Amino acid sequence: MESLAPIRLSAEWDNTGLLLGDSQREVNRVMTCLTLTPESVEEALTGRADLVISHHPLPFRPLRKITASEATGRLLWELAGAGVSVYCPHTAWDSAASGINAQLASRLQLNNVVPLIAEKSTTQTVDGETSSVSNSKRENLGTGRTGDLARQSSLAELAQFVCGAVPHCRPRVVDAGHSIVRVGIVCGSGGSLIEAAVRSNCDLFLTGEATFHECLEAKGAGLSMLMIGHFASEKFAMDGLAARCKAEFASLEVWGSNNEVDPVSSI
Repeated sequence: MESLAPIRLSAEWDNTGLLLGDSQREVNRVMTCLTLTPESVEEALTGRADLVISHHPLPFRPLRKITASEATGRLLWELAGAGVSVYCPHTAWDSAASGINAQLASRLQLNNVVPLIAEKSTTQTVDGETSSVSNSKRENLGTGRTGDLARQSSLAELAQFVCGAVPHCRPRVVDAGHSIVRVGIVCGSGGSLIEAAVRSNCDLFLTGEATFHECLEAKGAGLSMLMIGHFASEKFAMDGLAARCKAEFASLEVWGSNNEVDPVSSI
């Protein structure tokens, strides 16, 4: 996980890495999931998982106590009691070279793909000389992605294509009234990066969800939006991660959660 999604890529506010467990403990059975919920925790326990790789962190914020009387504490108590460790990559996996946003760009068949916000350059010293190293150029790392469609598309056409390429898609749109070539992508709740998409001259901003006022901001800036659902924008990549882990560690039993579902549904 550290090689796929280096922890340095995590947002400052995030909580990533091994959040529960002993790094020296042997692992034989691994489950991936988007979120640790009562349903996914029950599946991990029933499936005798040693490790759960959950995209969303649990815990996310510091806890003053861990008891079964509180929802987060109860899930952590059950996992710890069964000896199940928890690793959460979250924003590091979002921003990785082969992470969720890069995978969404691939599913949309975008060309000229680069980070929406490139990872900051670092410095290195060789033979006493200090120079700047652009991580984004070397590894294509950073927040979100931008890229170009192979041909101009309408919002309706693109929404239909995305829903065929991404499982569980539940599209909602903000239509700025123009055709689309350049697309910005931020999985999950990406509304805070609308301004970055505007600066990158995007015609469309694809994300999981955004607030009412973020939608107004986008439309006011002439930026169309396609919101496919938080669950849909990330769940597929956690299932894919299970397959990738299985290929890397053939002796492990690895599976993506079958029990977790999108909490948002249509009537």
